[in-house]
Amino acid sequence: MKKGYKIILAVLIFIMLAAAAGNIFYSRLERNLQALRDLPIQNINLSSFADGAYHGSYKEFPVAAEVLVTIKDHRITDIDLIKHSNGQGASAEIIPAKVVEAQALSVDIVSGATYSSKVILKAIENALTKDNGN
Repeated sequence: MKKGYKIILAVLIFIMLAAAAGNIFYSRLERNLQALRDLPIQNINLSSFADGAYHGSYKEFPVAAEVLVTIKDHRITDIDLIKHSNGQGASAEIIPAKVVEAQALSVDIVSGATYSSKVILKAIENALTKDNGN
């Protein structure tokens, strides 16, 4: 019988550790998602940009995006969404086209894909704010 008690004790300890790990994971996920909901996106003045391609990325677990923004004559002519790791946020992949159309980052977030929308916008912002004096 002692061996049976040891097995039961080991299983109970495993279950408790798995529950604790799950709780930590869930807390981290909730904290990251709240940060994404509150993430500010600054608008960019395109008048100071030289023609060229600008690479940017942004990652906040569980979503990541990588973009290549092409500027010509102080206008965004194309945004290539190189990578988009998402859960259910695939519908946010229209954000680059919205930004090109609006020539601004102040576009509407895609309903049901808030986190992916914010991450894609932040990747575009990062492409346009690093290494170019802005």
